[in-house]
Amino acid sequence: MVKKIGLGLTGILVVAGVIFIIMNRAGHTDASFKLVKVERGTIVDKALAIGRIDPENEIGIKSKISGLVKKIYVEIGDSVRAGDPLIEIAPDPTPLEYAEAKRGVELAALAYDNAKRDFDRSQEMLTKKLISDQEFERARQKLDETDLQRKLAEERLSLIEKGKTTVADKSVESILRSPITGTILARKVNQGDPVVPLTTYQEGTELLTLASMANLIFKGTVDEIDVGKLKVGMPADIKVGAIPGAKVKGILYKISPKARKEDNTVLFDVEIHLTEVADTTVLRAGYSANAEIVINRKDSVLVLPERLVTFRSDSSYVEIPNELGEPKEISIKTGLSDGLQLEILAGLDTGQQVIERPPKKIE
Repeated sequence: MVKKIGLGLTGILVVAGVIFIIMNRAGHTDASFKLVKVERGTIVDKALAIGRIDPENEIGIKSKISGLVKKIYVEIGDSVRAGDPLIEIAPDPTPLEYAEAKRGVELAALAYDNAKRDFDRSQEMLTKKLISDQEFERARQKLDETDLQRKLAEERLSLIEKGKTTVADKSVESILRSPITGTILARKVNQGDPVVPLTTYQEGTELLTLASMANLIFKGTVDEIDVGKLKVGMPADIKVGAIPGAKVKGILYKISPKARKEDNTVLFDVEIHLTEVADTTVLRAGYSANAEIVINRKDSVLVLPERLVTFRSDSSYVEIPNELGEPKEISIKTGLSDGLQLEILAGLDTGQQVIERPPKKIE
């Protein structure tokens, strides 16, 4: 009798245990699992460009005459209009240069006087029919040539002595004037510094740099992995390091056709026109910035963290809980990815839960 009772109690306990396990599995997944809901959201595929904000055109100011910096009219940051004076150069010829210019004027004047006497004599002889018209024209031509040489020598001496002259009714002076309306970005000389002129054979001393701050652009580089996805006209969001909250937008308008290597990385140069800058944002040339170029964008689509998706043999899989709460792998179809979120095209619905396994411990 006691044996039968014992067997009966054992059977009841076994059945109760089985029922408890089934009910527990039916209502809950493994405690080590997390469940993540499939939701609707926005996915933006972007390419990152690293660079800085620069003027579209930056101009270096150089002098065409040698000398010393006599006066500086502007400072860094000043706004100037086209034609405003920038720097005055005081001629500083060597004794030999001055002597050669002075003697050049004297020789040219002497040659002109001789040609003038020959011309006057030829004119009298032509009147008396003693020379031909051709001989008279040669005398006139000689007079014109020596006159031009005399004027050239005088202009050269004037530039050396005073730093200014007039050539063909055009004033040439030693005061350098701004070629554009813009802002002074850098001053590279001080008063009294020597100036090497810009000629066909030498670059010359760069005195100032200026640019129009109304035409700022982003210049940067993208990795070779992303450049194949880019097209001119794509929008970009630009984040300026010095102004974290700045709202700056642009349009990609130039992609270099040739790569360059930097620290063993293959990069392509890109340029982005700034199309929208918040009124409260003041941009300065040289600010470091990152541009996120929008390759593709999809709004209100099913999204899931990409870490939950397993990729095998060109197929995508996730795990969902079955009726007993146990992991069940299903196949899904995926679309656009931004590296964190993945678009779900088929296989899951809004609100459906997907299992997230805990990260494996590194031993």
